[in-house]
Amino acid sequence: AFARFRRTIAEQRIIAANVWSSGLSLPMCGAADYRCQRVGRDYGGMKISTALQYAGDFRASAARARELESVGVDMIWVAEAYGFDAVSLCGYLAAVTERAELATGILPVFSRTPALLAQTAAGLDALSDGRFILGLGASGPQVVEGWHGVVYDKPVARIREVIEICRMAWKRERLEYHGRVFELPLAADRGTGLGKPIKMINTPRRENIPIYVASLGEKSVEMCAEIANGWLPYLFIPERADAVWGSALRKGLAKRDPALGPLEVVAGGLLAIGADAHLHRERARPGVALYVGGMGARDKNFYNDVVCSYGYGDAARRIQDLYLAGKKDEAAAAVPDELLEKLTLCGDVGYVRERVAAWRAAGVTNLNVAPVGPDSATSIAQLREIVG
Repeated sequence: AFARFRRTIAEQRIIAANVWSSGLSLPMCGAADYRCQRVGRDYGGMKISTALQYAGDFRASAARARELESVGVDMIWVAEAYGFDAVSLCGYLAAVTERAELATGILPVFSRTPALLAQTAAGLDALSDGRFILGLGASGPQVVEGWHGVVYDKPVARIREVIEICRMAWKRERLEYHGRVFELPLAADRGTGLGKPIKMINTPRRENIPIYVASLGEKSVEMCAEIANGWLPYLFIPERADAVWGSALRKGLAKRDPALGPLEVVAGGLLAIGADAHLHRERARPGVALYVGGMGARDKNFYNDVVCSYGYGDAARRIQDLYLAGKKDEAAAAVPDELLEKLTLCGDVGYVRERVAAWRAAGVTNLNVAPVGPDSATSIAQLREIVG
C-alpha cells in the first residue's frame, strides 16, 4: 500500500509540476497544491511541520511559530485537548505568520456540530489568506464523555459525515443531509419542526479546504484513505507501518475519488541534530508512556493497541499496568529503547538523514517534528537542508 502511495504521489506531482512550470492554473485539491501555488516550491519536496504546546502562553507560542516559520517550517499544528481551544490560537497565528499553513491537530468531532466546524474552518481560512487546514479526530471516550458530556458513539461514521457536511457547506449548498449520525434539518419529531435547509452566508475563500484526519484503527484509517486530504497517524514507525496499516490504506485508496489528489501522510517525532543529540531521545519517554499507558481505559487504548501491533505487546502491557497504578516514572522507564529510537529523529546529521529517508520511503509526505535541545531553530534549519 505504501509503495502504491509513493507511485501515486510521484505521478501526480510530476503532472502538477509540469502544469506549474507551464504557467497554467493548478486545481487546489490538497495542502501540497496550495503550498506550491503560494510559495513556489517544487512538488517533490517533503514538508516540515511542528506542533505548538497547547498548555503554553499564546504570545510565547506565536513568537515560537514565527521563529520556526522563518527557518523553514511549512505547517504549524495547534492541538486541542481540555485546555484552551485551538481555534483562538489559530486565529492569533493567522495575524502574525505569513507563509506557514495553520492546522488544528485536532478538533474532536464530538465537541462541535458539523456546521460549526465548517464555519470555523472557513473563517480561519479567510483570516489566514487560504493557509488553513482542518484537522479532525474522534479523541477518546474519557475526554468526550468526561469533559464534553457527550456519548462516544459511531466515531468513524461521525467523522465521515462531518467531512461530507463541511464540504457541502463550503460549496454553499443548502444543508440537507440524512446520515447515521446527523440529520439536517432536524426531523420534526425530534424538534420544533421549524428547521429548514440553510446555506452559508459568506462565500468561503476555498470550497475545498483540506481536511486531515487523525486515525489509528482499521476502519478509521480506511475511511481516512478514502475521503480525507491527509492522514495523521501517531506513534509511527516507518519500517513497521505497512504491516499495521497497509491493508486498511489499500482498501480506502481503492475507493478514493481521484479528484481529491494523493493522500498526504503526516508523521515524525522528537528532533535533535548533533553529536550528542541521541541523548535528547530520553525526553520522549514520558510522552510515550502517557499515550501507551494512560491515554484511555485499560481495555480501550488505541495507542497501546498500535504498539502491540508493532510487536511490543509485553512492554505495552507493562507500561499500562505501571501507569494505571500511578507509577509514571517506572512506566516511562519501561518504554523499550528500540521503540524510543524508532519513534524519534535524534542523532548526528548522517543518522537523521537516514531516518528521514526511512520516513520518506514509508510514504510520509509531511515530517511532523518536535525540535528539542539548545537551539530548536538551528535543528529545523538543518532538517530543511536534509529534506530539501
